[in-house]
Amino acid sequence: MEVLIIPDSFKGSLSAIEVAKIMEETVQTVFPQSKCFSMPFSDGGEGALTVLNSYANGVLKECLCYDALQRPITAPYFLFENQESAWVELSQTAGITQLKKTEQQPLNTSTWGTGKMIEHILNQGCKKIYLGLGGSGTQDLGTGIISALGGRFLDDEGNELPAGGGHLYRLNKIDLSNLNPNALLCSWIIACDVQNPLLGKNGTAHTYARQKGASNQNIEQLEKGGKKFAKVVKKQFGIDLKTLEGGGAAGGVSAGLFALLNACIKNGFDLLAQLTDLRYRISNTDLILTGEGSFDKQSLFGKLPLQIASISQEAGVKCLLVAGKAKVKKVKGLPLCKIVACTPPESSIVEAMENGKINLERTLIQELQLMKTNHP
Repeated sequence: MEVLIIPDSFKGSLSAIEVAKIMEETVQTVFPQSKCFSMPFSDGGEGALTVLNSYANGVLKECLCYDALQRPITAPYFLFENQESAWVELSQTAGITQLKKTEQQPLNTSTWGTGKMIEHILNQGCKKIYLGLGGSGTQDLGTGIISALGGRFLDDEGNELPAGGGHLYRLNKIDLSNLNPNALLCSWIIACDVQNPLLGKNGTAHTYARQKGASNQNIEQLEKGGKKFAKVVKKQFGIDLKTLEGGGAAGGVSAGLFALLNACIKNGFDLLAQLTDLRYRISNTDLILTGEGSFDKQSLFGKLPLQIASISQEAGVKCLLVAGKAKVKKVKGLPLCKIVACTPPESSIVEAMENGKINLERTLIQELQLMKTNHP
């Protein structure tokens, strides 16, 4: 039996590489004669650098940049073989995992550090930037990136707004007159794994801000800032952000760069799938194993396990999707995909995180043994 193992991470508990290793070892235990191909993947956000470093032509580079609180760090990016294109992973600089719980301040955290990394890459002569979204600890609509590249966001009195999405409700004018000329000549591709709009009940503030530490009041303030940003962009540049699909990704970064840098928004998973010839691999496999920490309504907006299950369905290949928690147990149109939760119902979040490996192993053995019994 040919088994393709292609999970996402179980955030806060296990990396995609760790999940893949557990899956492979368990498959070999239950099906000793099976052939496993382990391929820890990414939806274009966290983990994309690892995928590219394994399957694309190029090299990982590092540079001095800053985190979401503008503290100096050293972080990697991927430089493609042609030396003219680079992939930047937002989570490496503006990631929530780099912040302690007490440091999660979605009103003030900024993508400025990501912009400084991009500035470094542009100064090396790159003409195309892939920006992989996901895992952000920010809600600033990409204004930090634009600021790092020379843009300014001004209030009614012409004063520059402080960093962070919490101040955008006071935005009156966007000044791009001193923007780095290389940023204007560059081709921008946003690798986005969700379809959420910028505003509204499914928008960035209401969907993602709470998990970054926002209170109800913070969420309303961020939503107000998003509306003001969209209004100013419409007035100055004639661009309507309200209905932009994927505009809410990574705290609205996609919307900001779409409006101000003419960025093209593409599905991050599809980009990486093309680079790794993923559809061919899946079509020549007997079983797919995938998963993530929580399979819920957000997952249905295009997260990695759903994408894997969809391709598996198209290819007529069975897929086992294992999640730490599974609030969605079945997906319409995917009868070949079985979704199972590996965390006992009585477990707390802390217990689930601590026992992620044990829970995953136990559930996989149960499901694979069942599969073996039904199809010896």
